Amino acid sequence: MNQFFLILNIVLVVILLAFLINWAWVKILTKKIGGKLSNDEFEKTMRKAQIIDLRSKEAFHKKHILGARSLPYTMFKYQYQEIRPDLPVYLYSDAQTMTLRAARFLKKKGYQKICWLADGFDQWQGKTKQSKY
Repeated sequence: MNQFFLILNIVLVVILLAFLINWAWVKILTKKIGGKLSNDEFEKTMRKAQIIDLRSKEAFHKKHILGARSLPYTMFKYQYQEIRPDLPVYLYSDAQTMTLRAARFLKKKGYQKICWLADGFDQWQGKTKQSKY
């Protein structure tokens, strides 16, 4: 019985370490890529940036940040060239994981100023627009 608890403790420690390493890795990557912006920071500086909505076309048409353009994550790797590399890029979606993947991809392609909405679109309180579709 003691061996069982010892093995169980080892497994739990390994799982905990894996989570901690993953958390640290994400923190390091976010610092290298650019930065996450709060709603206020995003709204104050977005006029000088390209705002990219990574959600599906349907979600974009229902409601999106005013001035954003739709580039769904599923098509991102094929259409990222539509984004100008000389201007700041502001990304947002519903999931931070998807946004970070897109930001990492752009960084690898040579884009310099990449930021994202920290709390995702669900928490956005700024101006929005609905498409007429």
